Amino acid sequence: MASKTTRPVLGTRALNRATLARQLLLTRAEMSAQAATAHLLGLQAQNVKPPYFQLHARLAGFGPAELAGLMESRQVVRMVTMRSTIHTHTVHDALTLRPLVQPARDREINYFRKGLVGVDLDRLAERARAFVEAEPRTMAEIREELLKEWPGADPQSLSVAARCRLPLVQVTPRGVWGKSGQVRLTTLNEWVGEEGEGEREGGVGEGGGIDDVVLRYLGAFGPASVKDMQTWAGLTRLREAFERLRPGLEVFQDENGVELFDLPDGPRPDAGQPAPPRFLPEFDNLLLSHADRSRVIAPELKGSSWSGNQAHCTLLLDGFLAGLWKLEGGRGAGTLTVELFSAVSKAGKAEIVAEGEALLAAMGDSSGDSSGEGSAGGSVRFGSIRG
Repeated sequence: MASKTTRPVLGTRALNRATLARQLLLTRAEMSAQAATAHLLGLQAQNVKPPYFQLHARLAGFGPAELAGLMESRQVVRMVTMRSTIHTHTVHDALTLRPLVQPARDREINYFRKGLVGVDLDRLAERARAFVEAEPRTMAEIREELLKEWPGADPQSLSVAARCRLPLVQVTPRGVWGKSGQVRLTTLNEWVGEEGEGEREGGVGEGGGIDDVVLRYLGAFGPASVKDMQTWAGLTRLREAFERLRPGLEVFQDENGVELFDLPDGPRPDAGQPAPPRFLPEFDNLLLSHADRSRVIAPELKGSSWSGNQAHCTLLLDGFLAGLWKLEGGRGAGTLTVELFSAVSKAGKAEIVAEGEALLAAMGDSSGDSSGEGSAGGSVRFGSIRG
Protein backbone atom coordinates (compact mmCIF):
# COMPACT_ATOMS: atom_id res chain seq x y z
CA MET A 1 0.00 0.00 0.00
CA ALA A 2 1.45 3.38 -1.03
CA SER A 3 2.23 5.75 1.79
CA LYS A 4 0.31 8.99 2.04
CA THR A 5 2.06 11.96 0.42
CA THR A 6 3.58 14.32 2.97
CA ARG A 7 3.39 18.01 2.17
CA PRO A 8 5.23 20.91 3.81
CA VAL A 9 3.40 21.80 7.01
CA LEU A 10 2.09 25.30 7.69
CA GLY A 11 1.52 25.88 11.39
CA THR A 12 -1.27 28.00 12.81
CA ARG A 13 0.82 31.17 13.10
CA ALA A 14 2.17 30.74 9.57
CA LEU A 15 -1.40 30.41 8.27
CA ASN A 16 -2.43 33.40 10.34
CA ARG A 17 0.25 35.66 8.92
CA ALA A 18 -0.33 34.49 5.35
CA THR A 19 -4.06 35.13 5.64
CA LEU A 20 -3.58 38.54 7.27
CA ALA A 21 -1.24 39.52 4.43
CA ARG A 22 -3.86 38.56 1.82
CA GLN A 23 -6.52 40.40 3.82
CA LEU A 24 -4.46 43.63 3.93
CA LEU A 25 -4.37 43.44 7.73
CA LEU A 26 -0.63 43.26 8.38
CA THR A 27 -0.01 46.69 6.85
CA ARG A 28 -2.64 49.08 5.55
CA ALA A 29 -2.54 49.02 1.77
CA GLU A 30 -2.11 52.00 -0.54
CA MET A 31 -5.09 50.89 -2.61
CA SER A 32 -8.37 52.40 -3.73
CA ALA A 33 -11.61 51.28 -2.11
CA GLN A 34 -12.77 49.84 -5.43
CA ALA A 35 -9.56 47.86 -5.96
CA ALA A 36 -9.68 46.55 -2.39
CA THR A 37 -13.32 45.49 -2.73
CA ALA A 38 -12.33 43.52 -5.83
CA HIS A 39 -9.21 42.03 -4.23
CA LEU A 40 -11.23 40.84 -1.23
CA LEU A 41 -13.94 39.38 -3.51
CA GLY A 42 -16.50 41.56 -1.78
CA LEU A 43 -17.26 42.98 1.64
CA GLN A 44 -19.72 41.31 3.98
CA ALA A 45 -22.62 43.77 4.22
CA GLN A 46 -25.43 42.26 6.28
CA ASN A 47 -25.55 45.65 7.99
CA VAL A 48 -24.93 49.01 6.34
CA LYS A 49 -21.77 50.22 8.10
CA PRO A 50 -19.48 47.14 8.25
CA PRO A 51 -18.07 47.52 4.70
CA TYR A 52 -16.79 50.97 5.65
CA PHE A 53 -15.13 49.67 8.81
CA GLN A 54 -13.66 46.73 6.90
CA LEU A 55 -11.91 49.12 4.52
CA HIS A 56 -10.75 51.42 7.32
CA ALA A 57 -8.95 48.45 8.92
CA ARG A 58 -7.23 47.60 5.64
CA LEU A 59 -6.52 50.79 3.67
CA ALA A 60 -4.25 53.77 4.28
CA GLY A 61 -6.12 57.06 4.27
CA PHE A 62 -9.55 55.54 3.74
CA GLY A 63 -12.55 57.77 4.41
CA PRO A 64 -16.22 56.69 4.28
CA ALA A 65 -16.97 59.15 1.47
CA GLU A 66 -14.87 57.08 -0.94
CA LEU A 67 -16.99 53.95 -0.69
CA ALA A 68 -20.18 56.03 -0.44
CA GLY A 69 -19.26 57.64 -3.76
CA LEU A 70 -18.78 54.23 -5.38
CA MET A 71 -22.21 53.20 -4.12
CA GLU A 72 -23.89 56.31 -5.48
CA SER A 73 -22.13 56.08 -8.86
CA ARG A 74 -23.17 52.40 -9.08
CA GLN A 75 -19.60 51.13 -9.36
CA VAL A 76 -20.24 48.84 -6.40
CA VAL A 77 -23.53 47.22 -5.43
CA ARG A 78 -25.13 45.44 -2.47
CA MET A 79 -26.67 42.05 -3.17
CA VAL A 80 -27.06 38.50 -1.89
CA THR A 81 -24.19 36.27 -3.01
CA MET A 82 -22.00 33.98 -0.88
CA ARG A 83 -23.65 32.05 1.95
CA SER A 84 -26.98 33.69 1.05
CA THR A 85 -25.79 36.89 2.73
CA ILE A 86 -25.56 40.46 1.49
CA HIS A 87 -22.18 41.57 0.14
CA THR A 88 -20.86 44.75 -1.38
CA HIS A 89 -19.25 43.90 -4.73
CA THR A 90 -17.77 45.65 -7.70
CA VAL A 91 -20.09 45.39 -10.71
CA HIS A 92 -17.72 42.92 -12.36
CA ASP A 93 -17.75 40.64 -9.34
CA ALA A 94 -21.51 40.92 -8.91
CA LEU A 95 -21.89 39.71 -12.49
CA THR A 96 -19.36 36.93 -11.92
CA LEU A 97 -20.22 35.68 -8.44
CA ARG A 98 -24.01 35.80 -8.52
CA PRO A 99 -24.26 33.09 -11.23
CA LEU A 100 -21.60 31.08 -9.39
CA VAL A 101 -23.80 30.73 -6.31
CA GLN A 102 -27.04 30.07 -8.23
CA PRO A 103 -27.00 26.33 -7.36
CA ALA A 104 -27.05 27.26 -3.68
CA ARG A 105 -29.94 29.68 -4.27
CA ASP A 106 -31.85 26.91 -6.07
CA ARG A 107 -31.33 24.61 -3.07
CA GLU A 108 -32.56 27.39 -0.80
CA ILE A 109 -35.84 27.53 -2.72
CA ASN A 110 -36.29 23.79 -2.10
CA TYR A 111 -36.64 24.48 1.62
CA PHE A 112 -39.75 26.54 0.83
CA ARG A 113 -41.40 24.11 -1.62
CA LYS A 114 -44.39 23.51 0.67
CA GLY A 115 -45.29 27.17 0.38
CA LEU A 116 -44.88 27.19 -3.39
CA VAL A 117 -47.27 24.41 -4.43
CA GLY A 118 -48.68 25.25 -7.86
CA VAL A 119 -46.22 28.12 -8.43
CA ASP A 120 -44.40 28.16 -11.78
CA LEU A 121 -40.96 29.44 -10.77
CA ASP A 122 -40.07 30.59 -14.28
CA ARG A 123 -43.29 32.59 -14.45
CA LEU A 124 -42.62 33.93 -10.95
CA ALA A 125 -39.18 35.15 -12.02
CA GLU A 126 -40.60 36.83 -15.13
CA ARG A 127 -43.32 38.62 -13.19
CA ALA A 128 -41.00 39.70 -10.39
CA ARG A 129 -38.39 40.94 -12.87
CA ALA A 130 -40.91 43.09 -14.75
CA PHE A 131 -42.23 44.47 -11.46
CA VAL A 132 -38.88 45.52 -9.97
CA GLU A 133 -37.47 46.79 -13.26
CA ALA A 134 -40.43 49.16 -13.65
CA GLU A 135 -39.15 50.79 -10.45
CA PRO A 136 -37.31 49.57 -7.35
CA ARG A 137 -39.65 47.83 -4.92
CA THR A 138 -39.63 46.74 -1.30
CA MET A 139 -39.82 43.05 -0.51
CA ALA A 140 -43.33 43.59 0.89
CA GLU A 141 -44.41 45.09 -2.44
CA ILE A 142 -42.89 42.15 -4.32
CA ARG A 143 -44.83 39.72 -2.13
CA GLU A 144 -48.08 41.59 -2.70
CA GLU A 145 -47.54 41.59 -6.46
CA LEU A 146 -46.84 37.86 -6.59
CA LEU A 147 -49.82 37.04 -4.34
CA LYS A 148 -52.08 38.49 -7.03
CA GLU A 149 -51.23 35.53 -9.27
CA TRP A 150 -50.72 32.92 -6.54
CA PRO A 151 -53.05 33.93 -3.67
CA GLY A 152 -52.83 30.50 -2.08
CA ALA A 153 -49.04 30.47 -1.80
CA ASP A 154 -47.08 31.32 1.32
CA PRO A 155 -46.05 35.02 1.11
CA GLN A 156 -42.58 34.49 2.56
CA SER A 157 -41.92 31.59 0.21
CA LEU A 158 -42.84 33.77 -2.77
CA SER A 159 -40.40 36.50 -1.73
CA VAL A 160 -37.61 33.99 -1.07
CA ALA A 161 -38.15 32.47 -4.51
CA ALA A 162 -37.95 35.91 -6.16
CA ARG A 163 -34.75 36.75 -4.28
CA CYS A 164 -33.18 33.43 -5.18
CA ARG A 165 -34.18 33.37 -8.85
CA LEU A 166 -33.24 36.98 -9.63
CA PRO A 167 -29.98 38.93 -9.12
CA LEU A 168 -31.57 41.64 -6.98
CA VAL A 169 -29.55 44.62 -5.74
CA GLN A 170 -30.38 47.06 -2.97
CA VAL A 171 -30.58 50.51 -4.54
CA THR A 172 -29.20 53.66 -2.94
CA PRO A 173 -29.52 55.56 -0.66
CA ARG A 174 -29.49 52.23 1.20
CA GLY A 175 -25.86 51.41 2.01
CA VAL A 176 -24.56 54.97 1.66
CA TRP A 177 -22.67 56.29 4.70
CA GLY A 178 -24.53 59.15 6.34
CA LYS A 179 -27.81 58.43 4.56
CA SER A 180 -30.72 56.18 5.29
CA GLY A 181 -33.30 54.49 3.17
CA GLN A 182 -35.68 51.57 3.08
CA VAL A 183 -34.48 48.43 1.33
CA ARG A 184 -35.67 48.69 -2.27
CA LEU A 185 -34.69 46.20 -4.93
CA THR A 186 -34.22 45.98 -8.65
CA THR A 187 -32.22 43.67 -10.90
CA LEU A 188 -28.49 44.03 -11.28
CA ASN A 189 -28.75 44.71 -15.01
CA GLU A 190 -31.41 47.37 -14.55
CA TRP A 191 -29.34 49.15 -11.87
CA VAL A 192 -25.98 49.19 -13.65
CA GLY A 193 -27.27 49.63 -17.20
CA GLU A 194 -24.75 48.91 -19.94
CA GLU A 195 -22.27 47.61 -17.38
CA GLY A 196 -24.59 44.68 -16.85
CA GLU A 197 -25.11 43.71 -20.46
CA GLY A 198 -22.53 40.97 -20.04
CA GLU A 199 -24.50 39.14 -17.35
CA ARG A 200 -23.75 35.45 -17.70
CA GLU A 201 -26.36 33.34 -19.46
CA GLY A 202 -25.21 30.05 -17.97
CA GLY A 203 -23.22 29.17 -14.91
CA VAL A 204 -19.85 30.75 -14.31
CA GLY A 205 -19.07 27.40 -12.73
CA GLU A 206 -18.26 25.97 -16.16
CA GLY A 207 -14.73 26.01 -17.58
CA GLY A 208 -12.45 28.88 -16.69
CA GLY A 209 -14.98 30.90 -14.70
CA ILE A 210 -14.86 28.92 -11.48
CA ASP A 211 -11.13 28.33 -11.90
CA ASP A 212 -10.53 32.07 -11.91
CA VAL A 213 -12.64 32.47 -8.77
CA VAL A 214 -10.66 29.70 -7.03
CA LEU A 215 -7.42 31.54 -7.80
CA ARG A 216 -8.84 34.82 -6.56
CA TYR A 217 -10.12 33.17 -3.40
CA LEU A 218 -6.64 31.85 -2.68
CA GLY A 219 -5.25 35.32 -3.35
CA ALA A 220 -7.57 36.79 -0.71
CA PHE A 221 -7.94 33.94 1.82
CA GLY A 222 -5.23 31.36 1.12
CA PRO A 223 -3.57 29.06 1.79
CA ALA A 224 -6.83 27.14 1.98
CA SER A 225 -8.48 23.77 1.62
CA VAL A 226 -11.29 22.83 -0.73
CA LYS A 227 -13.64 22.81 2.26
CA ASP A 228 -12.48 26.31 3.21
CA MET A 229 -13.55 27.73 -0.14
CA GLN A 230 -16.80 25.80 -0.04
CA THR A 231 -17.51 27.41 3.35
CA TRP A 232 -16.76 30.88 1.93
CA ALA A 233 -18.96 30.42 -1.13
CA GLY A 234 -21.73 28.36 0.47
CA LEU A 235 -21.21 25.78 -2.29
CA THR A 236 -20.23 22.13 -2.54
CA ARG A 237 -18.37 20.05 -5.13
CA LEU A 238 -15.48 22.41 -5.81
CA ARG A 239 -12.86 19.65 -5.64
CA GLU A 240 -12.86 19.25 -9.44
CA ALA A 241 -11.79 22.86 -9.96
CA PHE A 242 -8.94 22.53 -7.46
CA GLU A 243 -7.77 19.35 -9.15
CA ARG A 244 -7.68 21.09 -12.54
CA LEU A 245 -5.55 23.82 -11.02
CA ARG A 246 -3.34 21.57 -8.89
CA PRO A 247 -0.37 21.46 -11.34
CA GLY A 248 0.04 25.23 -11.11
CA LEU A 249 -0.50 25.54 -7.34
CA GLU A 250 1.66 25.10 -4.26
CA VAL A 251 0.30 22.38 -1.97
CA PHE A 252 0.83 22.29 1.80
CA GLN A 253 -0.88 20.72 4.77
CA ASP A 254 -1.88 22.05 8.13
CA GLU A 255 -0.92 20.56 11.47
CA ASN A 256 -3.89 18.15 11.23
CA GLY A 257 -2.83 16.87 7.81
CA VAL A 258 -5.50 18.76 5.87
CA GLU A 259 -4.37 19.59 2.33
CA LEU A 260 -3.98 23.32 1.64
CA PHE A 261 -3.64 24.96 -1.77
CA ASP A 262 -1.95 28.26 -2.53
CA LEU A 263 -0.75 30.49 -5.33
CA PRO A 264 2.96 30.02 -6.11
CA ASP A 265 3.59 33.71 -5.52
CA GLY A 266 1.14 34.11 -2.63
CA PRO A 267 2.65 36.01 0.32
CA ARG A 268 3.61 33.74 3.21
CA PRO A 269 5.33 35.99 5.76
CA ASP A 270 7.43 34.69 8.58
CA ALA A 271 5.27 33.44 11.43
CA GLY A 272 7.05 35.85 13.76
CA GLN A 273 6.19 38.98 11.78
CA PRO A 274 4.42 41.52 14.02
CA ALA A 275 0.69 41.97 13.46
CA PRO A 276 -0.75 45.28 14.68
CA PRO A 277 -4.12 45.52 16.47
CA ARG A 278 -7.09 45.78 14.13
CA PHE A 279 -10.72 46.59 14.88
CA LEU A 280 -13.03 44.57 12.62
CA PRO A 281 -16.79 45.06 12.31
CA GLU A 282 -19.41 42.38 12.77
CA PHE A 283 -19.52 39.70 10.06
CA ASP A 284 -16.04 40.48 8.72
CA ASN A 285 -15.21 37.83 6.12
CA LEU A 286 -11.86 37.13 7.76
CA LEU A 287 -13.76 35.25 10.48
CA LEU A 288 -16.30 33.57 8.18
CA SER A 289 -14.44 32.27 5.14
CA HIS A 290 -12.71 29.08 6.31
CA ALA A 291 -14.06 25.75 7.51
CA ASP A 292 -11.26 25.71 10.09
CA ARG A 293 -11.09 29.15 11.68
CA SER A 294 -8.30 28.34 14.13
CA ARG A 295 -5.91 30.41 12.01
CA VAL A 296 -7.64 33.46 13.54
CA ILE A 297 -9.75 32.15 16.43
CA ALA A 298 -8.13 30.03 19.15
CA PRO A 299 -10.12 26.85 19.87
CA GLU A 300 -10.98 28.00 23.39
CA LEU A 301 -12.56 31.17 21.95
CA LYS A 302 -14.71 29.41 19.36
CA GLY A 303 -18.16 31.01 19.36
CA SER A 304 -17.09 33.94 21.51
CA SER A 305 -17.66 36.51 18.78
CA TRP A 306 -21.38 35.63 18.61
CA SER A 307 -24.40 35.92 20.85
CA GLY A 308 -27.21 33.82 19.40
CA ASN A 309 -27.29 34.79 15.73
CA GLN A 310 -25.79 38.23 16.33
CA ALA A 311 -22.12 38.78 15.52
CA HIS A 312 -20.04 41.18 17.60
CA CYS A 313 -17.37 43.59 16.42
CA THR A 314 -14.00 41.96 17.05
CA LEU A 315 -10.49 43.01 18.00
CA LEU A 316 -7.42 41.27 16.59
CA LEU A 317 -4.27 41.36 18.70
CA ASP A 318 -1.11 39.70 17.42
CA GLY A 319 -3.26 38.58 14.52
CA PHE A 320 -5.78 36.57 16.56
CA LEU A 321 -9.18 37.25 18.07
CA ALA A 322 -8.52 38.92 21.41
CA GLY A 323 -11.67 40.83 22.33
CA LEU A 324 -14.85 42.62 21.34
CA TRP A 325 -15.63 46.29 20.88
CA LYS A 326 -18.50 48.66 20.38
CA LEU A 327 -18.74 52.29 19.36
CA GLU A 328 -21.32 54.53 20.97
CA GLY A 329 -22.08 58.23 21.10
CA GLY A 330 -22.81 61.06 18.71
CA ARG A 331 -20.83 63.47 16.64
CA GLY A 332 -17.55 64.52 18.23
CA ALA A 333 -18.06 62.46 21.39
CA GLY A 334 -17.86 58.81 20.43
CA THR A 335 -16.71 56.23 22.96
CA LEU A 336 -15.03 53.02 21.83
CA THR A 337 -15.32 50.36 24.53
CA VAL A 338 -13.03 47.32 24.35
CA GLU A 339 -13.69 44.08 26.22
CA LEU A 340 -10.67 41.77 26.20
CA PHE A 341 -10.81 37.99 26.59
CA SER A 342 -7.65 37.96 28.71
CA ALA A 343 -5.23 40.39 30.33
CA VAL A 344 -2.96 42.39 28.01
CA SER A 345 0.35 44.08 28.81
CA LYS A 346 0.61 47.83 29.26
CA ALA A 347 2.37 48.09 25.89
CA GLY A 348 -0.34 46.01 24.26
CA LYS A 349 -3.03 48.26 25.68
CA ALA A 350 -1.19 51.32 24.38
CA GLU A 351 -1.21 49.84 20.87
CA ILE A 352 -4.92 49.10 21.15
CA VAL A 353 -5.63 52.66 22.28
CA ALA A 354 -3.61 54.12 19.40
CA GLU A 355 -5.48 52.00 16.86
CA GLY A 356 -8.79 52.83 18.50
CA GLU A 357 -8.05 56.54 18.38
CA ALA A 358 -7.27 56.22 14.67
CA LEU A 359 -10.63 54.53 14.18
CA LEU A 360 -12.41 57.27 16.10
CA ALA A 361 -10.69 59.99 14.11
CA ALA A 362 -11.73 58.47 10.78
CA MET A 363 -14.97 56.66 11.60
CA GLY A 364 -15.98 57.66 15.08
CA ASP A 365 -19.24 59.43 14.35
CA SER A 366 -21.63 56.55 15.01
CA SER A 367 -24.43 58.47 13.28
CA GLY A 368 -22.71 57.74 9.98
CA ASP A 369 -21.81 61.33 9.07
CA SER A 370 -20.24 61.34 5.62
CA SER A 371 -18.08 64.41 6.14
CA GLY A 372 -15.08 62.31 7.10
CA GLU A 373 -14.47 64.49 10.16
CA GLY A 374 -14.93 61.52 12.45
CA SER A 375 -14.97 61.89 16.20
CA ALA A 376 -11.68 63.53 17.13
CA GLY A 377 -13.00 64.19 20.63
CA GLY A 378 -13.87 60.56 21.31
CA SER A 379 -12.21 58.21 23.75
CA VAL A 380 -11.12 54.59 24.08
CA ARG A 381 -11.95 52.74 27.27
CA PHE A 382 -11.51 49.17 28.49
CA GLY A 383 -14.44 47.28 29.96
CA SER A 384 -14.24 44.21 32.15
CA ILE A 385 -12.34 41.18 30.89
CA ARG A 386 -14.71 38.62 29.39
CA GLY A 387 -14.62 35.03 30.52
